[in-house]
Amino acid sequence: MSEPYDEEPQGLPCVLSEEVTELLMDKAMPGDVFGAIVAATVVINETRGDVPGSTASAKWPQQRRMPLGVDGSLGIAEYVIVVGADPPHIVLTRIQLY
Repeated sequence: MSEPYDEEPQGLPCVLSEEVTELLMDKAMPGDVFGAIVAATVVINETRGDVPGSTASAKWPQQRRMPLGVDGSLGIAEYVIVVGADPPHIVLTRIQLY
C-alpha cells in the first residue's frame, strides 16, 4: 500500500541538556523566554537541525547556533546534531540569554 502523498518527512527528536532543563524549570523565567525556547525546539525538530538563520561551527559542523526570539533579541540557542546515534537526535545544549 502506498503512503499518503501529503505526509512530510519526520523531524529529529530534540532533547534538552540538564542545563537547559534546569533553565526551563526556573519559575522566575519570563514567559517570552520560555516560549522562545519551546519554539526553538519545535523548529529544530521540524527542520532536522537545518534552522534558517542558524550558523554551523567550521571546526564542528554538527554544532549549531540560532537566534532566540525576534532577530535574536533574547539570546542564542546552541544545539548539536547527533546523526551517528541510534536513533539520530538533536541536543539543545545551551541557552545564552541577553
